[in-house]
Amino acid sequence: MTWKNEQEQQQKTEDKPQAEWEKKLELLWRNSLEKGQNYFSQHAKKILNYVLVLLVFGWLASGIYIIDQGNRGVVTRFGGYSVTTLPGPHWHMPFPIEHVVNVNVEKQRFIEVGYRSNGRSAGQPTLPESLMLTKDENIISVRLAIQYQIKDARDYVFKVKNNEATLKQVTESIERGVIGRNNMDFILTEGRSQIVNEIKDEVQLAMDQYQAGLRVASVNLQDAQPPEQVQDSFEDAIRAREDKQRLINEAEGYANEVIPKSRGAAVRIIKEAEAYEAQIIAKADGESQRFEQLLVQYEKKPSITRKRLYLEAKEQLYSHTNKVLVNMEKGNSNFYLPLNQITQPANTHKQSNSKSSLNRNIGSGVGIKNTSNADHGNIRSSRSNKS
Repeated sequence: MTWKNEQEQQQKTEDKPQAEWEKKLELLWRNSLEKGQNYFSQHAKKILNYVLVLLVFGWLASGIYIIDQGNRGVVTRFGGYSVTTLPGPHWHMPFPIEHVVNVNVEKQRFIEVGYRSNGRSAGQPTLPESLMLTKDENIISVRLAIQYQIKDARDYVFKVKNNEATLKQVTESIERGVIGRNNMDFILTEGRSQIVNEIKDEVQLAMDQYQAGLRVASVNLQDAQPPEQVQDSFEDAIRAREDKQRLINEAEGYANEVIPKSRGAAVRIIKEAEAYEAQIIAKADGESQRFEQLLVQYEKKPSITRKRLYLEAKEQLYSHTNKVLVNMEKGNSNFYLPLNQITQPANTHKQSNSKSSLNRNIGSGVGIKNTSNADHGNIRSSRSNKS
């Protein structure tokens, strides 16, 4: 029933008369098609030439390219190297004759050996590539970062297929060799910079031999530690070694402080002994010369020389005493005279009183012994006159 209804509706539509504007539009469309077919049949060759020219122009224009600053363009012709272009606009033979590979030669690139960029987290497992054997047969975990640049765009594109993988494998191999030539303590303490320099030089030499077109900018030793299983024991050993070094440094500091003082004291004692020796020798020489001169005088006048020696000996003996005894010629009493206070410089009144007292004692007929040189000489001369 449905199919019959559709046929009846189609017959009704065909029997319906067409509108005037529809007739005009259909007529205009048919005229345009006829004119186009006539023009194409008459100018087919010319139109085809125009199309071909446009296609060739577009194909040639596709060879224009621009190299940005810091990049290099490696142009290949049928897959082989043709030329390397600098930054700026250029043109090459379009595809499939030539092709351009844009290489950034100023970009800093990184590879990681023994770890990944999320760092050494607490839950991160140790990578097998980080475990290395040292010269003293210890195992340490080493994490290394290589920073490199492209120095030759042609070698980078043509010489090595996978530059980053090659650099990583070369670095790991050289790193194992350098670590295996050094002891564990040297690697973990003062040898870090030396190890980094050796790895950098050897990696650069290997990449130059491969002609990879890479330049190793820097090598950073991110971490070098024993495996986590022995970390606590190794930290205890490090602390013990640090304590040992600290005690050694303290002992050396004490020795550096005491030894110079001892050496200075020894030199001072030696100098004092030498000076004392020179003094004693000079004094002995002087005494011997004086004795020789005195012997000459004694041989000439023995009695006078003997007397003079006796008086000089008494003068030297009494020069250190500060007491004066006065003997009465007619009596048993002894008087004490404080001549040391009399002879001291004092005011005029005390000096006059002391002198008057002294004159009274001398006038009464007494003999005086004094320690001062002037008075003692006077007393000695008076006694010699009495004798």
